[in-house]
Amino acid sequence: MHLLLVEDDERLARALTRLLEEDRHVVEHAPDGRTGLDLVTALDGLDAVILDIGLPDMSGLDVARAIRKAGVDVSILMLTARDTVNDRVTGLDAGADDYVVKPFAYQEVSARLRALARRAEPGPRRAQPKLTAGRIELDEAARRVTVNGSAVDLSPREFSLLEALLRHAGMTLTRDQLLDHAWPFSVSVTPNAVDAYVHYLRTKLGEAGGQIETVRGVGYRLADG
Repeated sequence: MHLLLVEDDERLARALTRLLEEDRHVVEHAPDGRTGLDLVTALDGLDAVILDIGLPDMSGLDVARAIRKAGVDVSILMLTARDTVNDRVTGLDAGADDYVVKPFAYQEVSARLRALARRAEPGPRRAQPKLTAGRIELDEAARRVTVNGSAVDLSPREFSLLEALLRHAGMTLTRDQLLDHAWPFSVSVTPNAVDAYVHYLRTKLGEAGGQIETVRGVGYRLADG
């Protein structure tokens, strides 16, 4: 799933992001409500927002209301320290789909996200995003990559690396950021592994591999075409 975590506690945000990415989710982070609202409207293919109720600039309840008022079709999982019936009802009425009470175990957050994903599937199935840049297209649902309409066979690691670059097309990603996106945290690798897999990816993409640009001393960027 493509997730947005809106959480001002830096330690909690780092820990939760690592666990979620280890479970193969793609995670964006916003430290406050205003940034969270900007990202909700800017990000393509967002599946769920994990939203802390106690944010420094505005209440998570107000963020949820603003998301719903904007008509954004995304699941909202609220993180709250409040556990009375009235508090839960207020959160759900604000637009949240589910909630987790702090302190929580990561397994509960993971289970709630799986439940939200299942709820989104019945009826007319939500379209899974296709990420495109120039001649490259990545279909997340089918786990398929094409260049000019021709299929390209990628390993799971190459697929994850390309997905990260496509999600941030035009932006420079450091080697460490690409490691975080494409390698589970339980796997011991060095930034040199990124260079090796970028080489493999460029080779398999053929001429379109030239869209992956090296930003000397920093990392890599995927050009639009």
